[in-house]
Amino acid sequence: MTLADKIMERRKRAGWSQEQLAERLGVSRQSVSKWESAQSIPDMSKILQLSGLFGVSTDYLLKDEIEEADVTSDAGVMECDGEETSLRRVTMEMAGSFLEVKAMTAPKIAFGVMLCILSPVALIFLSGASEYGMIPIEEDRAAMTGLIPTILFIAAGVALFVSAGMKLGKYEYLEKEPIDTVYGVEGMVRDRMKKWEDTYRRMMVIGIGLCVIACLPIFIAGAIFRSDDDMPMILAVCLLLILVSAGVYLIVRASVTWNGYRALLEEGEYSRSHKKINRSVSGAYWAITVAIYLGSSFLSGRWEMTWIIWPVAGVLYGAIVEILETRSRNS
Repeated sequence: MTLADKIMERRKRAGWSQEQLAERLGVSRQSVSKWESAQSIPDMSKILQLSGLFGVSTDYLLKDEIEEADVTSDAGVMECDGEETSLRRVTMEMAGSFLEVKAMTAPKIAFGVMLCILSPVALIFLSGASEYGMIPIEEDRAAMTGLIPTILFIAAGVALFVSAGMKLGKYEYLEKEPIDTVYGVEGMVRDRMKKWEDTYRRMMVIGIGLCVIACLPIFIAGAIFRSDDDMPMILAVCLLLILVSAGVYLIVRASVTWNGYRALLEEGEYSRSHKKINRSVSGAYWAITVAIYLGSSFLSGRWEMTWIIWPVAGVLYGAIVEILETRSRNS
């Protein structure tokens, strides 16, 4: 192996991102990236630092013919090596295929979430319109009629989730297990990630903006119309859900694609320490969140309020993962 290959391999075996290794060496992430892509080589002082950090000899790093690491002193690296001898290797073809599937399923997943948020709009509108005589249908019949699109929207959303899940199923290990990418994969992923970054930022800004301004129709309706006239408020709630669904669509679509890059780079919530925690809590947590959302929404009928469960659950999940990771490091 070349020096570039050895630096990349040892960094990944230690479970560090390029940013984390750069911090330990006092250099920029770009410098580490150039070392690993063989665009430049570290000077001798950095070679000595790398030797100490990885627990290998300088001869191992500098001489291509030495393939087995001569471990010097770092027992932690030895333990890490022992744990990762069975890492699944990700080739350039596998990484490219995974990113293509992510890009293809992202709009489907996002649209499924959008449908779930939009599902009560017809029910809310028809029930309100019937109550205030806007349509010649009894209130009970209007509610039953409104339930039909509600159920169909939820069913369509679930079908999209299942379809996307089946396509992503064979790549599930990339997001849940430590991986070892072959030479060139990381450079390819970072190049694609950089090209997507502007689109990602734009979609996130617009999506978050739509969610923030979604409450404006309710404030406007309350300020303009009489307090005893509930129909404008009902229409405002429908508009709120439409704006929120559009914003969440953009956020989810951008995030699914972006997280595909992060999974291959093992960064952020897809770092190796996070993956261990995600495997144990993720499925149960989000299943409970869905149950709470649907249960509270149907029982209270306050669909205009219960959507807030999703952003709160997202923030809470991040906090739970950080707490569990901290406890794991300290134990």
